[in-house]
Amino acid sequence: MTKPTYTAAEASRTLGVSLDTLRRWDRSGRIETSRDSRNRRIVSAAEIERLRGESARDGLSARNRFHGIVTEVTIDGLMAQVEIQVTEPTRVVALVTRAAIEELGLKPGMPGTAIVKATSVMIEG
Repeated sequence: MTKPTYTAAEASRTLGVSLDTLRRWDRSGRIETSRDSRNRRIVSAAEIERLRGESARDGLSARNRFHGIVTEVTIDGLMAQVEIQVTEPTRVVALVTRAAIEELGLKPGMPGTAIVKATSVMIEG
């Protein structure tokens, strides 16, 4: 059973972001927090679920998910480019169809999840 609320540190670990990022999100209104009796930030399980997009997981087998905030949507003709900032300063950029962007209703500032499913991944150092 999930906890009803999480401390800021627990929430940041669950979301895969730093505690400083969680604090910035709180100040900018990207995440809704409240305060406990000792004036510490707490985050509801529902808010964490909203940011992680867990309800959207149903039916997908991909395990590599990068949760973050949509920072840019560029539409050009039939194609669109979506940029999601995951754990700062990392970002994921994807090219998708314009129809997909319109169907998902993606706009900068809203939560988004990049799902990566590939037969191979190459890394260059």
